Amino acid sequence: MWTRVLVQMRQAIAHRGRDQTGEYLRRHVGLAHTRLSIRDLAGGVQPMVRCRGQREYGIVYNGEIYNAAELKQDLQSRGCRFETTCDTEVILLGYMEYGMEIARKLNGIYAFAIWDGEKDTLFLCRDRMGVKPLFYAVQGGTLVFGSEPKALFAHPQVQPRADLDSFREIFGLGPARTPGCGVFCGLREVKPGCMVSYTGDQLREDPYWSLEARPHTDTYAQTVEKVSWLLRDAVKRQLVSDVPVCSFLSGGIDSTVVTAIACRELESKGHTLNTFSFDFAHNDDCFQANAFQPSRDRPYVDQVLALYPLHHTYLECDEVTLAGLLKDAVRMRDLPGMTDVDASLLYFCGLVKQHNKVALTGECADEIFGGYPWFYRKELLEADGFPWSSDLSARTLLLSEEAIQELDLEEYVRQQYLDTLAQTPVLPGEQGEARRRREMGYLNLRWFMQTLLDRMDRTSMAWGLEARVPFADHRIVEYVYNVPWEMKYQDGMEKKLLRDACKDLLPPELLYRKKSPYPKTYSPLYEALLTREFRQVLADPQAPVHRFLDRKKAERFLAQPKDYGKPWFGQLMAGPQMIAYILQVNDWMKMYGIS
Repeated sequence: MWTRVLVQMRQAIAHRGRDQTGEYLRRHVGLAHTRLSIRDLAGGVQPMVRCRGQREYGIVYNGEIYNAAELKQDLQSRGCRFETTCDTEVILLGYMEYGMEIARKLNGIYAFAIWDGEKDTLFLCRDRMGVKPLFYAVQGGTLVFGSEPKALFAHPQVQPRADLDSFREIFGLGPARTPGCGVFCGLREVKPGCMVSYTGDQLREDPYWSLEARPHTDTYAQTVEKVSWLLRDAVKRQLVSDVPVCSFLSGGIDSTVVTAIACRELESKGHTLNTFSFDFAHNDDCFQANAFQPSRDRPYVDQVLALYPLHHTYLECDEVTLAGLLKDAVRMRDLPGMTDVDASLLYFCGLVKQHNKVALTGECADEIFGGYPWFYRKELLEADGFPWSSDLSARTLLLSEEAIQELDLEEYVRQQYLDTLAQTPVLPGEQGEARRRREMGYLNLRWFMQTLLDRMDRTSMAWGLEARVPFADHRIVEYVYNVPWEMKYQDGMEKKLLRDACKDLLPPELLYRKKSPYPKTYSPLYEALLTREFRQVLADPQAPVHRFLDRKKAERFLAQPKDYGKPWFGQLMAGPQMIAYILQVNDWMKMYGIS
């Protein structure tokens, strides 16, 4: 029976990698794995098991270790013998040598489980930034875990259930989530930089890494030089692969500098980098410039292509495809998400996977270097709440008065916000604007960045495409967190520190381009498709989302012109995305039997 359960669980997330599969079953533990083979394509089969005396140690792992070569050399000097060239074995033998101290030695993106047959203990571990997901639940004395909730729901003891707190997360915070919260009842996620141990029926979660506030003593010139070196080293490390690596190229500074560094490195070895950019049909005619999205990306992509020898592909998504993928995006993420941003990235990643298995992205630079308006616009910086979602009235616009009172979103959201502020690492005596700058940085790392990393992992791994995030290298995060705001915002320009660190890579017209976020469609056809589907939901008395909606409010909302320039989450989710989000909530409730 239990072998069948293991097979069902790994089949539920087979999309994450279809190259190899395996199961490991013993008296107290069962492990299963479906593999996306990037390193040691033949020898890296999982679960991987090694023995010491009569005791067995097993691992299942998703991710990539970028300093595996150095760790392997150290382990070999201690007498460890390797049977493969894959990084999975580095983690497992590293654990056998160092115990869970190995986590502090890793540089990479990873979520892994290790079974220690000597201690009869299972260890779960997640990378410092939370690039790779890892969920778990304890039911009836059994710990069940997996890369996605759908893997847990394939276990007979774990069922998808929701309570009022689930809907407080969805309507009050979504598509963000409280760190560690799986939204479904009883479902937890290993927090970034943490490990979970389970022995018998004793569960414990401990951080192995945490961000620290430290005085910054480098001059601006030294800071620029350090950031330049760290970024280049991160990109070069993340090119390690036994299959070709590509990059996402939006034309913005973040993806462009990653692409430029990768291109130079590969060119020196005689290789050409594949690059991909994304846009929407009819944006030539429908694009509307606003404060959050001042310009389109295509002209800047063309400039990059004139500078670097890249093999580039322009990808485009039409409105019908985009609307049709909203439900698939819920299934992919197991929750309502960033609506058409998720759906479009899901579509584009499927096209990229036809060419490559591994992609570099420019994700996370804005959270780390302070690129968003709420870092430098005074009224947003000082807003007393999550800056990307400070106005809860937009979130309750379609909810019934009964639901608003029952959910009490103001109190729930306020508590999560205050809890995060209390955890912010600060220097002794740091107060006023300096402290608020710290808080803003920490809020973005722990909330907004996690939402975008979750989106990137699910949309890419839905096709078995591994997305790597050089800016999320923990060394960059640790260093830049302590750089004073005056250096990050040198000369009154957002991300000036990053721009100065990349001066040799790009001309001024690219280097100093005004930030523009991930593209979205401005086509009225997309809004019309959403409106039609929403009216069908309103007309269906069995639609589960009616539990929370006020029909009259919804009808008034549909009759009004939608505001594209005042987002209710981040910089992209405005009027049309509110319709799409409610549709996703309804699909989620139906999909998982949530009543």
